[in-house]
Amino acid sequence: MPDYPQTNTQKSKRQESGSSRINPLRQGIFHRSLVREFATMGLLVFSILLGIVVLSQLIRLLGESVSGLLAVDGVLVLMGFAALNYLPVLLSISLFMSVLLTLTRSYRDSEMVVWFCSGIGLTRWIRPVLAYALPVVGVIALLSMVLSPWAMSKAEEFKHRLNSRDDVTAATPGAFRESRQADRVYFIENISAGQNRVSNIFVQSVQNGRTGIMVAKEGLQQTEPNGDRFLVLLNGTRYEGTPGQRDFRTVEFERYAMRIEAVEAMRSNDPVQSRSTLYLLQHPTSWNISELEWRLGLPISALVLALLAIPLAFVNPRAGRSLNLIMAIVIYMVYNNMISVTNTWVGQEKMGAVAGLFDLHAAMFALLVFMFYRRMSVLSLRRLLR
Repeated sequence: MPDYPQTNTQKSKRQESGSSRINPLRQGIFHRSLVREFATMGLLVFSILLGIVVLSQLIRLLGESVSGLLAVDGVLVLMGFAALNYLPVLLSISLFMSVLLTLTRSYRDSEMVVWFCSGIGLTRWIRPVLAYALPVVGVIALLSMVLSPWAMSKAEEFKHRLNSRDDVTAATPGAFRESRQADRVYFIENISAGQNRVSNIFVQSVQNGRTGIMVAKEGLQQTEPNGDRFLVLLNGTRYEGTPGQRDFRTVEFERYAMRIEAVEAMRSNDPVQSRSTLYLLQHPTSWNISELEWRLGLPISALVLALLAIPLAFVNPRAGRSLNLIMAIVIYMVYNNMISVTNTWVGQEKMGAVAGLFDLHAAMFALLVFMFYRRMSVLSLRRLLR
């Protein structure tokens, strides 16, 4: 049969049928590659931020331990609780930075031009970003609403338990420690927890204006039937006198018992950050509502920032490659600080609860829509000029 020329209608139908077969495959490759790159970048950023937080908390807690304010056995426990408390904020930053850095790299390497020429507009990036962001936002909500308050409450309980220990039990081996009554100074080189014995003991005390110093090679902790506890020094020496005078006397002893005063630490009111979400809902005071809005605001802000990173990732070669990153960091800092400010205003009853929860996030969502509109307008204008 003779070949007849195809009409424009037939050509357009064949092109549409071919594009309908290609589009699902192209979209699948686009989504999978983008989500994979988001996850890789997010894991890298989160690991770096978590390492910085853990290191800073370790330095702070070790400083308190060296100064005698914290027992050595409490450093790792409190560091773990502190890291768990910071996880929602770290995940929020990692989510925002992973989307921003990935799309910025795509602009710099001209990959965006390829995707735009393939018919994938800027709004088509919302779906893969949401596929990556929504599970992370769910984890942030779980941490901020449940696990972070639990970690704070457990940290407060652990601190209270450490502060309730007596002077000898709380003494750090190899370090001088003052008693809570400020009338004795202890130095114990080694503590045997299993045998309830101590070795190389130094005790300085002040009684009736006279200073007494006792040293002993070993000692033990003894508990009487009535519950009184004593530190018993064995085969030691006591030096007693007034500083600056010659009336010191030396006494050698085989057994010397000092009573260990029981300490009951005064527990202050638990901070609002350590209260459970259910407690905040059952007791709607101004500060409880403020804390509840902070916990709700973390996942909301994380989702808004993840979407806002799409238009913010645009790189203008004429304006410099780092300008978008600087603007993104400024927007994040302003957004995060304003959340803290509005929550404080709600706690101080300077702002209503509904306004404190929705106004700021609504303003950021309006900024998100404006940034998308502005970026799409610029891209459409460039296509017309071409």
